Amino acid sequence: MSGDTLLPFAEGIFTGDGTITELVGSLCTACGAQHFPARTHCPDDMTETETVNLGGSGTLYSATVIRTKPPFGLPAPYAVGYVDLDAHPLRIFMLLDPAHTEDFRIGMPLDLRSGALGVGLGGEPCIRPYFTPALKD
Repeated sequence: MSGDTLLPFAEGIFTGDGTITELVGSLCTACGAQHFPARTHCPDDMTETETVNLGGSGTLYSATVIRTKPPFGLPAPYAVGYVDLDAHPLRIFMLLDPAHTEDFRIGMPLDLRSGALGVGLGGEPCIRPYFTPALKD
């Protein structure tokens, strides 16, 4: 790694530059099942899948704040939650914006962002996706 360039914590999970971030998933070409993170084969029928863009917005289904020592260099406390994606019929488990740990409410609209957050498996700083409260119109 050269200069200040940070790598994603994992490849193939999301795309984006921080302001426009979208999740990457998969679609089974036989049964239509959608998955996140993406899978090469559908776990239901073992058909090869296609990569699909899952968008970058959703609604908070459930959340919790974790106040024990966080893994991977995340800030303490940190929040995680289940998010119902707007563009696809998926409920996913994701990290929530550490700057808004106490602000999350069930049913609130969320936008996906990515930024320098924590460290990767090798201990190097990395980029992670997270949901943050949607901007009000």
